[in-house]
Amino acid sequence: MTPEVVMDLFANGFYLAVLVISVIVGPALAVGLLVSMFQAATQINEQTLSFLPRLLVTLATIMIAGGWLLMKFMDLFERTFQQIPLLIG
Repeated sequence: MTPEVVMDLFANGFYLAVLVISVIVGPALAVGLLVSMFQAATQINEQTLSFLPRLLVTLATIMIAGGWLLMKFMDLFERTFQQIPLLIG
């Protein structure tokens, strides 16, 4: 296995990790920003007010995008397993 092949495998895995993290964390970040702006405007400093909406949005995002993310993982693993004979030989 050459260093180029190893870097290609690493790049594919890293791209998938960044994609999964951005899909799951992005909506939670947006909701957290909206809740923080609401808290700053109303001067309410309740910890559960910022935690619960982010948790619910994260869970909803996983439920909605989970199938698509799972397909991305399966595609990566399938491509990697199909390339094993080419990588070894």
